[in-house]
Amino acid sequence: MPGHGFRPVFHPAGHDHALRHALQDLRAGRWVAMARLLEDTAAAGPGRWDGWTRRTQVLATVAAGTDVVHAWRAEEPDSPAAAVMHGRVAVERAVRAHRAGHPRTRDLWQEAWTACREAAERAPADPVPWVGLLALAALDARRHVAEHRAAPPAPMLPPGPWGLLAEAEKRDPYNREAHHRMLQFVYARGDGPLSEAVTYAQWAAAAAPRGSALHALPLHVRVERYRRDRGHERALDLHWVGEDAVREARRAMDEWFLFCAVPEASQLDLNHLAHALFGALCFADAARVFEALGPYYTPVPWAHRTPRPDDRALAEEVFLRARARCTGG
Repeated sequence: MPGHGFRPVFHPAGHDHALRHALQDLRAGRWVAMARLLEDTAAAGPGRWDGWTRRTQVLATVAAGTDVVHAWRAEEPDSPAAAVMHGRVAVERAVRAHRAGHPRTRDLWQEAWTACREAAERAPADPVPWVGLLALAALDARRHVAEHRAAPPAPMLPPGPWGLLAEAEKRDPYNREAHHRMLQFVYARGDGPLSEAVTYAQWAAAAAPRGSALHALPLHVRVERYRRDRGHERALDLHWVGEDAVREARRAMDEWFLFCAVPEASQLDLNHLAHALFGALCFADAARVFEALGPYYTPVPWAHRTPRPDDRALAEEVFLRARARCTGG
């Protein structure tokens, strides 16, 4: 059995134990731990936006199924953090409704748009309301909204919500989630070739400084291309060992992983990097990423190497096999 008894853990907080505690209280219907966590995050100094963006996103995925943020706002109506979380929750609900084809999607989209605009006014230095507006832009695949048709900043890039991205970047340059939300917008333009997404990811990564998670962005696009091409059905799978694939994996390793603060890094990015290095046969480098992950894993990208991407058990098995091959245990 690969892993010799090692069992991976899928948990949205990962190594962030303070976030884990806040999530436990949130699930119990209590908002105080969430408020304190965000207060501490906001006080963390100039580099706080990375942790702030990540924590508010994870908190919203749980809070969206509750009325906890509503209760917080009722108790502290002047709290900018509560306003930001209200926007986060509203966006999460709109995105879920869109994914499910819910008839109230349009109404929820409008509610979320309003909530994000209000949060932007209450917390003018915060990038998260603008990240929320970028997430909503991805639901407008036909670009009905004028601000989703802005001219791109470079040739070969598509029209899109570039003004929203610029607002997020103005507050937090190279914000990871902002660029992933922009990538989702590019994906939503159609199911055809991913040339625009490839161009966008390469453009974003090329401009990013060392230590930026944007160097992992091309790895996400490569997995999406593999998924759309149904790569797991091919008898000879050369998708991961081609020259471009190896170069992307090594660049993410050298320009991001070796300089990032691993405990605060995105689990999803770390899993994509481990996956890319494993696929590129760079087993020693992949082992370093697996060790940094510790017990934590995410079903994506491993699930896309299986015939049933929704089967978490199969994804876990692929992860364990890759980890065992790279770490020797």
